[in-house]
Amino acid sequence: MPITQISKITHRKGLDENLPQLAGAELGWALDARKLYIGNGTITDGAPTVGNTEVLTQYSDILGIATSYTYKGTATGYEVISGPSASHPTTRSLQQKFDDFVSVRDFGAKGDGVTDDTTAINRALTELYTREVNHEIRRSLFFPAGTYKVTDTIKIPSYAKLYGEGAKSSTIKYYSPNNGATVASNVVKTTDSNNQSGVSTVTDIEISSMGFMSDENNDILYIDGVTNSSFVNMTIRGPKTAATILSTDVNACIKINGTALLVPENITFDNCVTSGTGTGMHIDIKCKGITLSNSKLSAHCKGVLLGQTPLNGGPTGVRITQNIFDDIMKQGIDIDTASMNISAFNTFYDVGNNFNGNGNPFTTIVDISNADNVSIGDMFTRPDADAVGNYARINLNELSSTAFDLSKKIMLGTYAREVGKVTTLTNGATANVFVVDLTNKHTDSNLGTFNMDYAIERNGTVRTGTLSVATDGGAPGTLTYNETYNENAVSGITFSVTQTGTDVSVNYTASNTGNNATLSYSLERLY
Repeated sequence: MPITQISKITHRKGLDENLPQLAGAELGWALDARKLYIGNGTITDGAPTVGNTEVLTQYSDILGIATSYTYKGTATGYEVISGPSASHPTTRSLQQKFDDFVSVRDFGAKGDGVTDDTTAINRALTELYTREVNHEIRRSLFFPAGTYKVTDTIKIPSYAKLYGEGAKSSTIKYYSPNNGATVASNVVKTTDSNNQSGVSTVTDIEISSMGFMSDENNDILYIDGVTNSSFVNMTIRGPKTAATILSTDVNACIKINGTALLVPENITFDNCVTSGTGTGMHIDIKCKGITLSNSKLSAHCKGVLLGQTPLNGGPTGVRITQNIFDDIMKQGIDIDTASMNISAFNTFYDVGNNFNGNGNPFTTIVDISNADNVSIGDMFTRPDADAVGNYARINLNELSSTAFDLSKKIMLGTYAREVGKVTTLTNGATANVFVVDLTNKHTDSNLGTFNMDYAIERNGTVRTGTLSVATDGGAPGTLTYNETYNENAVSGITFSVTQTGTDVSVNYTASNTGNNATLSYSLERLY
């Protein structure tokens, strides 16, 4: 290729709008636009077209200059055929390419923890999901890592898909307004296309890898009339700690609401962490198929509260499975006026102890007050010594509910069978075996009964039998008990039963034969 030697390069300067046709290789500098151009030269000289070519600088509009994009995928070892043939690839503009992905910062949000991003976030949600009914306007809205300060409710409409860079990396945090404005009752709230709640169904919301926080006592995530939605890998946190939670706190990290016509249905919460409010999840309205799984609830007065003030029959189909409950003042799960709900395979640590740990029982841990609910496979660190009377690990207050406290007993309505236990009866001693609170929770008479099925082995002597006890818990002197047994020789063991209020003690006396005895027993109870 021959090179034309240029003896002198000329240049011009002026306003961008006054730029003339430059001679070949002549430079032109647009002072106002800070753009640099070079003349193409003539077609006779070999230029493909007469005109000026912009030389790229930091002020160039790259998207305006580069007009097309073609996916090549050369990392695969060959060039991908994106169109009908290799010679006819699919091309798009760079603007179209970049519009496939939307960041909340494209709408003015800063995420610096200082700038109020309320308006910018709500603008993004409106423009992407509610401005037009055409579903092609919808894009996943990305929240880069940062703290997005808000001072009013963020309104999330149908079809919104929000995602961040981690539950503790991309955070929407509510700050109390400094202008004397009323504190918003919700940090994040689901709404229809007109930013209204309770008017029409809200559907198909997906939020993942984000955090919602508040420095005020308000409901953090308020879900109203929502169907077919999911919330995954999230942190939802209020302002309180275990040390500052009060028994009167009522705000929730997750509050689910609806109406008789707008029934919340098929909503999933998975791998979420809640803390710092009165309850972790609170549902009073009728619902169908709400799942809370693989999550951790801590620093609450109550973990999950269902049907405290029931509306339209109360919650149904709530599945609380495989979660961790810890640092909960009262019940981990409180099922009040609600039915067809299940607690399964959850683990309860410091729950129902008024934040004072084991040895200080304050309430039951799982409390079921209505028909047709189930607790199965739940596990507890509360020891037997704490799980008596009003402090049972699982408390059934309804005849047709079922609980399988697999660590201790199986309960079916008013019937319970405890697992077998083994203890030593000391030679020549009189002592207590166990104490049972026989308060009946289903009748006004407080009549309670139990059978102790047992086997005793003492130096080759074997005795098997049943000790049956009944009492009217509120009336002294009404205790009755009866024992039937068989033994192959005289064992020298006698049982006695005493009552103090609703507490019934089973005691033993072992004669002095020189040998201790081994007692294996299980309790069968009617509440």
